[in-house]
Amino acid sequence: MDMDMGTDSSSSSSGMAMMMAVFQTSQATPLYSAGWTPSSTGAYAGACIFLIILALAFRGLLAAKTWQESRWLDAELNRRYVVVNGKAPLAATLSRDSLAKNLVLSENGVEESVVVVKKRASHLRPWRLSVDPVRAALDTTIAGVGYLLMIAVMSMNVGYFLAILGGTFLGSLLVGRYTASVEH
Repeated sequence: MDMDMGTDSSSSSSGMAMMMAVFQTSQATPLYSAGWTPSSTGAYAGACIFLIILALAFRGLLAAKTWQESRWLDAELNRRYVVVNGKAPLAATLSRDSLAKNLVLSENGVEESVVVVKKRASHLRPWRLSVDPVRAALDTTIAGVGYLLMIAVMSMNVGYFLAILGGTFLGSLLVGRYTASVEH
């Protein structure tokens, strides 16, 4: 507002109070664009069903990320081994470690004595081409779906909000046991 027009600050502050966000029940609330504005009860129901499925997919993506991270960690911890070529002192030292196992590897008929050392997980793991780009793509997809759900909630439409809550409930009911215990 232009202060030269003679408006006082009390009317502009009361105008700000009028802009408070409130939930509404209009079935003609646009979802993501003006082109996606339900024009009938069936279209509104379809938009709500889409949001339920999107919230389900979000919970599924969180479970998939947890499962994949667990697979990556298991593979990393199980790939560590030390080849013992006639060096009994090293094998003896490692075999006393509670995390080490004496094994024999066989490939093409050639046997090799190894000691498999399972290392405790450290908080800093090396960058791997087979893991990190997939992790980044999964994180980006999770963020994108989360933002789409947030935008739908910000429309302040009660039906959209309840559809997202319903999808979150169903997703947690189906795959919640597979997600990490700490999440946002």
